Amino acid sequence: MSPQFNHQRRRFFGIAAMTVAATQLGMGTIAHAQTSAASPASVKAGGHTAFAALKQIRAGVLDVGYAEAGPADGPVVLLVHGWPYDIYSYVDVAPILADAGYRVLIPYLRGYGTTRFLSDETPRNGQQAALAADMIAFMDALGVEKAILGGYDWRARTVNIMAALWPDSCQAMVSVSGYLIGSQAANSKPLPPAAELSWWYQFYFATERGRLGYAANTHEFAKLIWRTASPTWTFDDATFNRSAAALDNPDHVDITIHNYRWRLGLAEGEEKYNAFEKQLAMGPVIGIPTITMEGDANGAPHPQPSAYAKKFSGRYEHRDVAGIGHNLPQEAPEAFAQAIIDVAKF
Repeated sequence: MSPQFNHQRRRFFGIAAMTVAATQLGMGTIAHAQTSAASPASVKAGGHTAFAALKQIRAGVLDVGYAEAGPADGPVVLLVHGWPYDIYSYVDVAPILADAGYRVLIPYLRGYGTTRFLSDETPRNGQQAALAADMIAFMDALGVEKAILGGYDWRARTVNIMAALWPDSCQAMVSVSGYLIGSQAANSKPLPPAAELSWWYQFYFATERGRLGYAANTHEFAKLIWRTASPTWTFDDATFNRSAAALDNPDHVDITIHNYRWRLGLAEGEEKYNAFEKQLAMGPVIGIPTITMEGDANGAPHPQPSAYAKKFSGRYEHRDVAGIGHNLPQEAPEAFAQAIIDVAKF
């Protein structure tokens, strides 16, 4: 059974496959830029501490909580957060984009904040295709035909998948850490010991001890990840606590554990996503205009830009951001917002 989307508009099976084949035939223009943590915008990290009242909308299998900013008739920017973070990664990005005339949508992913499953019977599935399908369902529910995408961490993978499988719905993309589409087969291959060490929590979550430990110490665990992934980011308790509240979602632990176990082939996905995963396992080339970004103080596992540059066949640019860690939108909101504004003009 297929996910319940607007099939007439998305046409994801046949067209996505043809797009993969077509985009693998050639590579687009590639540029590389070095930026500092500052950019022409004047908003500083930590300058904003709240969104307007959150909204809710039924989309696919979820009742999605989301923040919105900017004019209702502006070009849509969809910003998606990573783990273990939340929508506050974009609290300083949103005002910049709203002031520039964009309609900014920032949803809580499944297992975070006010987002809830509509049915207790729905599997608490964290596989990569399910997370991307959620965002297409979210766009459909809001009547959004096309959006500029922005993501980092888990959600860089999500926007990559959206751009690969539903390119007609994606105008352009900003992706922190580049190309993160994976497969269980690829993830089964061992890495050198130093690289394996950086994934310690993935192996911890593969055990029942890890699941129990994460459930018992979710906030402490998240703070440890924040600190190790962004060693130069001097966030305060108020900043952390605003986001940590989103991790109290009743499905958060199950989604997190399933995501990491699925990656290693230790947990089953849902059959309805099999066709998607088969396409993603091919490592599809992405044809929409893209800017990838990386902070040079990123302490989390991440590929080098040279490893993924050829995965983008449209107009493409990579930007390094000095002194910034893993949560780039929250640590360097000006640079991230400028990348969104720039890629929309490609």
